[in-house]
Order: sequence, then structure tokens, then C-alpha cells
Amino acid sequence: MRRLVHDLLPPEVCSLLNPAAIYANNEISLRDVEVYGFDYDYTLAQYSDTLHPEIFNAARDILVEHYKYPEGIRKYDYNPSFAIRGLHYDIQKSLLMKIDAFHYVQLGTAYRGLQPVPDEEVIELYGGTQHIPLYQMSGFYGKGPSIKQFMDIFSLPEMALLSCVVDHFLGHGLEFDQAHLYKDVTDAIRDVHVKGLMYQWIARDMEKYILRGDETFAVLSRLVAHGKQLFLITNSPFSFVDKGMRHMVGPDWRQLFDVVIVQADKPSFFTDRRKPFRKLDEKGSLHWDRITRLEKGKIYRQGNLFDFLRLTEWRGPRVLYFGDHLYSDLADLMLRHGWRTGAIIPELEREIRIINTEQYMHSLTWQQALTGLLERMQTYQDAESRQVLAAWMKERQELR
Repeated sequence: MRRLVHDLLPPEVCSLLNPAAIYANNEISLRDVEVYGFDYDYTLAQYSDTLHPEIFNAARDILVEHYKYPEGIRKYDYNPSFAIRGLHYDIQKSLLMKIDAFHYVQLGTAYRGLQPVPDEEVIELYGGTQHIPLYQMSGFYGKGPSIKQFMDIFSLPEMALLSCVVDHFLGHGLEFDQAHLYKDVTDAIRDVHVKGLMYQWIARDMEKYILRGDETFAVLSRLVAHGKQLFLITNSPFSFVDKGMRHMVGPDWRQLFDVVIVQADKPSFFTDRRKPFRKLDEKGSLHWDRITRLEKGKIYRQGNLFDFLRLTEWRGPRVLYFGDHLYSDLADLMLRHGWRTGAIIPELEREIRIINTEQYMHSLTWQQALTGLLERMQTYQDAESRQVLAAWMKERQELR
């Protein structure tokens, strides 16, 4: 029967999806969008994969040199295929795993350090179930009391380093406090950003790290040519953004934007009303005057979304904002303020290429056929039918 399903699948079914296309999960007319907003890192500026090993190595060395972690940690190198975005980390159990939208641990995905954890152990750790209670799960920004979700692209080297450090401690029988280890690794990764190491690497070699700069220039120029208003909200410092935008767009890049906000401190920018905007001069020095309007060509630091909305009156679905973090960049803006949002998801291109393969299409078609057979056969309760059902259910699970 599987061969029959295979033969019924026409060749043209494969490669139907364009990996370079823009996909919408809600109806939107770009004719109605008047204002376009952008994050900077991994949105306007796309970085090459060579950045992640350097973040990993720098944070690893910070752990050894400043946090006095064992020298043996230096033997670990960054493995780009180890983790993906969206994974959860249980701090108290040192488990990195995939949890679905219904708060169930996906069996076969749990790792402690670099070693997979048997399904039976995972179920035992959570009281005989795969389910994680809501109060333990991540909050709206991927942070919970004991479980953290890694959502941005910068999280990839963080997950890899966290797993490597746990692997070293477990492999050498060293006792450690899970919470302390998690915080130290997180702080080391943060130090790479706070101390400006990452900014220095990119600024020294734009050609090496920044991808598709010409495409960024083309998109921004086209929007402005069609009378759209643009704004930029980023956590990165102005000096870094300025160098990158000059590389991609040119020295007059600020003329394309109606508002530019740097060091915005997202996600609190979207929720904390207390932080006011401050103006920066060309040298990066802060002004002390009160901000009563946001002017084109000027640079502003920090602030908050509520003042931004009040000063610009850019509200509702006529605003479309692009970012790479599904929570702090996008979800809150859509749910609380009615902005339309666009997610920059580099991984989607690879996923679509997999979906377009003949092997994937055949597996998916057979899985759907198995589901139909199971629905028809489940009413039969004799021993032979139950045996067939069990075999089909096992095969469907393997296909998944």
C-alpha cells in the first residue's frame, strides 16, 4: 500500500514552495501600511555563521579567565548543528529539550550536557508525565521561574556553551549548583555583548560578517520612494549601528529613517513606561533636554514604546514592524498595540528546502494515509486488527 501511495504522488508536487518567498499567516494589504519599523541585528543586518563560533569561544574564555572555571572547558568547540532556536532549558535539572505549545516535552529531544537523556528518565523527572505545568514554563518573553526558552539567534552559541560546560562537569564528576552554572554562562555570553567584543569583530571586517547589505539598501530605498515612513529600534549602540548602516546603505542612511532609537533596552522598551528618551549628538554624548518630539535625522537612546506612540501617533495596523525575536520584537506589539509584525526567520529557508524534497513529500503523504487507515480501523477490536493498528501507530510515530 505504501508503494501505491508513493506512485500516486506526482513529481510536480515537490518544489512547490519558494524558499525565498515571504509568507503570511494573517491577511494583510501592504497598500494600507504607511509606517515600517525595523530591528537592526539579524533584521536589517544579517550576519554570517562565522559569528557564532567567535561568541562561543569568547564566552568560554571569559568563564575560564574571569569566573575561574576549569581549563578543560577550552577543549570544547562550537557545534552549529547541536541546537536550534526555540528549545527550553530546565535550570534545576540541567535539561535542554523541545517543549511543544501544549507544554509537553517532546520525547527523544532531551539532553543533559551533550548526552541524550532516556525518555523514561525524563518522564520520571517530571513526576511520571511529559507535561510541564504552566507556572514553571517561560513567561511571555521566554523567561520562567525555572525554565528558560532560547528564542533569539544569539542564543545558539549560548545553548552550545551551556551544554558543553555541563558536559565537562558531569564527565569529571564535579559537583555544581545548576542555577549558578546557568547564570555564569548567561553572564559570560552577555559580557561578549556588553564589553563590545562582538561589535569590535563586526566593525573590523564588515565584508566577513554582514550579508546581503545591497538587499537591505534596495528594500529601504524602495519603501522611501513609495512614500513610506521608516523607523529603527535596536538594542545596539549608535556607533556600531552607524558603521553597519554606512557599509550597507551609505553615509546618508539616516535620511531614510524618520526615527532612529538605539540602546532601546528591549524587551522592557515595550512594557516599561518609566524610561524617557534621550538625544545623542554626533559623538555619542547624551543631551539632558526633555524630548517633546522625535525628529528625523536625530538619534535617540532608550525611551519606551508608550512615549513613542504618543510622540509619533503611529498606531494600529498601519504600522508593520520587523524583528527576529518572536516574543520581545513581535508578539507584544501585535497583541497589545495592534501593529502588524514580520518575523525574520533564517531557518525557514532550510526548512522549506527540506519540505520540497521528494523524500519528505512521500513520507508526509504516507503519514496522512496511515492516519486515515487508523481512523477507519480503530472500530475493529479483534486481536488481529489491534495488532495491525499497533504496527501502523508505531510506523506513524517513527515518521514523525
